Amino acid sequence: MPRSPLSPVNPQRVKPMLAKVAPNTSRVSPWLTSLLYPLGHYVVLPFYFSKIEITGQEHLPKDGPVILAPTHRSRWDALMMPHSTGQKVTGRDLRFMVTADEVQGLQGWFIRHLGGFAVDIKHPAISSLRYGVELLLDKEMLVIFPEGGIFQDGEVHPPKAGLARLAMQAELSKPGLGVKIVPMSIRYRPRIPRRGARVKIAIGEPLSVADYAKGGSSKKEARLLTADLEMALKTLDEC
Repeated sequence: MPRSPLSPVNPQRVKPMLAKVAPNTSRVSPWLTSLLYPLGHYVVLPFYFSKIEITGQEHLPKDGPVILAPTHRSRWDALMMPHSTGQKVTGRDLRFMVTADEVQGLQGWFIRHLGGFAVDIKHPAISSLRYGVELLLDKEMLVIFPEGGIFQDGEVHPPKAGLARLAMQAELSKPGLGVKIVPMSIRYRPRIPRRGARVKIAIGEPLSVADYAKGGSSKKEARLLTADLEMALKTLDEC
């Protein structure tokens, strides 16, 4: 299941990168999503979880470039995201950023055909980030787990700065694009979910990337965006 592979912002000022499509076979297969997502929505999740509470869906943009930035607590998150934000809610497909080792074999085939695209966290290629920029320029909805991994200690961990870098690169590539970052909290009770567990998903108000990119995409501005995202995640997690 997806894990965030973001790397830190370069110490130099971040310059707009060309949104050249990277070699990537990711796409959303309508027949596959129409089969698997309803199966998860109506069968798998209700069977495994006793209650799924979702708040804040009115904050989800119905159009334009969006990065959904949820806390990452379980591999179940990969099903919780389309359940709470996908086609049935926004009418939009989700594009997951995943690690390169997850797109191998049969699992990789499913991930790529469900809109997942890979980044190698050991050797991150600029082309992978360019692909993410291209998706935002195409006004897609991306899912990036900002903490960089699954954490089950009940704490919000500092987001990786790469999410802000990606968002600002897209905004600077096309001024006025209007990239939004939507903070989300996913919490399970018990923390390590088992049959009969409860889930609470809280969706916060979007952060407008343009508000941070007014003076150019500097390291300082990316840090400010990352800090505000962390604060928003902590606030949601306490609700």
